[in-house]
Amino acid sequence: MIKSNKIQFFLIFLVIIIISVIVGRHFITKHFIKKFSKMPPPGVIVETVNKSIFYDSIETFGTALSLKNRNYRIKKDKMFNENIIIGKIVEEGELILETSDEKIIAPFDGIVGKREIAQGVLGTESFILTLDDTSSIVLNIKVPEIYLNILKPGLSVEVKSDSFKRRFYGTVNSVSSRVDPSTRSVLANIIVENKELKLIPGMLLDIKIIYDKKEQLGIPENSILIQGDTAFVYKVLEDNTVNKVEIKIGKRNFGKVSITEGLSLGDKIVTEGISKVRDKIKIKILD
Repeated sequence: MIKSNKIQFFLIFLVIIIISVIVGRHFITKHFIKKFSKMPPPGVIVETVNKSIFYDSIETFGTALSLKNRNYRIKKDKMFNENIIIGKIVEEGELILETSDEKIIAPFDGIVGKREIAQGVLGTESFILTLDDTSSIVLNIKVPEIYLNILKPGLSVEVKSDSFKRRFYGTVNSVSSRVDPSTRSVLANIIVENKELKLIPGMLLDIKIIYDKKEQLGIPENSILIQGDTAFVYKVLEDNTVNKVEIKIGKRNFGKVSITEGLSLGDKIVTEGISKVRDKIKIKILD
């Protein structure tokens, strides 16, 4: 009898605890809902989903060569005028230099240069007069043979140099018909536009050969939330509330990510202030 009373007392006590916990959670939840409902909506930056260009690339480097070049060995004692203007731009047919033996006429438009012959070499009383056509720059690069199914004439090329904070553009001009068995690579010839004559022969250039170029929906990388293997964004609805949407992502270029599923052209998403946002809450859109 005593044991039965103890069990009943324990069960009643347990029920009271459970009811207290449920009631307590209810009032705590109401308190926080009331508290946070009075907080102003967080201010965020919103961006419209648009299309961007995405691509894959082969990255390498190479040395700049002039499109055309001509070298002339000049004996100093036969020059009529020793004042040669290095870096002078001459036109085809223009007189570059006259000696007692010949008149050197420019066979093409180009830039005049001068290269001294190293001391100790026979004929050090001479120098090399150079003429380079740098209206376009030539790059001969070796590309691993695994890219043979991709590499072809006409592909776009981006070129950068540490000397300039800009890109230069060109195309793949030709691809060798043979693979070098010693390096397992194929030779590709690239022509880069250089109308401003910024690039000069001998420069080391970073090269990016672009392929599989597509126009796809793109959003900034910082607008994406990653949870495990799943990616999300906060989509902005008409009433300025947000909806957490799962997306499928593709390529990444220049700080943007391509979206293959989950968003449509013209959708608005939160790009800045994501840490302040939660699903289904109202937001304030900042300019």
